[in-house]
Amino acid sequence: MTKSETVTKAFEAAKEEYARIGVDVEAAITQLDNFPISLHCWQADDVGGFETPDAELSGGGIQATGNYPGKARNIEEHRMDVEKSMELIPGKQRLNLHAIYGDFKGEKVDRDQIEVKHFQSWIDWAKGLGIGMDFNSSMFSHPKAADDLTLSHKDKGIRDFWIEHTKRCRVIGAEMGKQLGSPSIHNIWIQDGSKDLPVDRYTHRAILKDSLDEIFGEEFPAAHLKDAIESKLFGIGLEAMTVGNSEFYLGYAVANQKLICLDSGHFHPTEQIGDKISSALLFVPEILLHVTRPIRWDSDHVVTLNDDTLLIAQEIVRAGALDRVHMGLDYFDASINRIGAYVVGTRAAQQAMLFALLEPREMLLKYEENRNFFERLAILELLKTKPFGAVWDYYCLRNDVPVAQDFITEIQQYEKDVLSKRS
Repeated sequence: MTKSETVTKAFEAAKEEYARIGVDVEAAITQLDNFPISLHCWQADDVGGFETPDAELSGGGIQATGNYPGKARNIEEHRMDVEKSMELIPGKQRLNLHAIYGDFKGEKVDRDQIEVKHFQSWIDWAKGLGIGMDFNSSMFSHPKAADDLTLSHKDKGIRDFWIEHTKRCRVIGAEMGKQLGSPSIHNIWIQDGSKDLPVDRYTHRAILKDSLDEIFGEEFPAAHLKDAIESKLFGIGLEAMTVGNSEFYLGYAVANQKLICLDSGHFHPTEQIGDKISSALLFVPEILLHVTRPIRWDSDHVVTLNDDTLLIAQEIVRAGALDRVHMGLDYFDASINRIGAYVVGTRAAQQAMLFALLEPREMLLKYEENRNFFERLAILELLKTKPFGAVWDYYCLRNDVPVAQDFITEIQQYEKDVLSKRS
């Protein structure tokens, strides 16, 4: 029996097993197909970008660790690595791009001068792959961000520089959405904060509110652009205060009906963003998720199929919010093969979504509403030993990507043929 036949046979048995508890496996797979995940461009090159040769991440309360050989050094290598990663991931994904990744062709373009033309080659590339794109303003690793304040800066000159940058980013994002026929989500995250205890938090936050009001002054069709804002608990060197904390951005998102971005590394280690999804959905139109795996702090480890990732997926599905929640990944692990990090993390997020879609929701709801809590617990525990892996393997087979551990060999070969030759 061939591997394909073995996988298909196991899938048919799994489909029958799930059907016994009222789960339509084919319907779950179709829903997963329609839930793309936005791959984060910064995993390919450790958040360096292409503003200058050999650009490296600096400042901003963020840090990439490790120096595994084979980092993408230019746009061509970057796109090659992303394409290779997408070849090994089932379904059709998106690419989430930062403003520092523009195709500047060796020209020095400051961030308040970026234009659509600097990203047209990215749009054309995405169009060729048939994928959508998301976008981010880049307010870090820049002389005008050196004192850890940007949109909340009391210096109007510095503040206006970043306001102009972000306005231009929204124009670029809208053009991405227009040309690609899929709304681009433009996300705003700023490093702004203080290493030690500030006296005047209020003024900085009032300034940030005014800056956002000005940035969002121009409206774009929702079919082209969606705006998201992202909070953070703290960053390295910003431990005492971050201007854009959770309360600030959630309040702003509710008041202005923007997307709130929930990053699983941007809260206290005991908080789970899965628990926040249903609450936020009651007050904002949509949610953007940045899924990562924090260990003790916002350390951006590769996503795995752990309890936190599962809860995120379960809450999306249980809330019936597949069309209102957008998932992107946000980690940068430079200590391992970067393509491997892409593939393992994205597959883990997809597996979590599939696991959640394979729950017998009606049965569980009926038990819950009748206060049959033993029965609810029993089913939730039994799901952990259902043949989920057989369904996942078949999903990979149907999408013509490597099944089970076969992607490891492909990545090892790519490292030998491509990555090892990069100095």
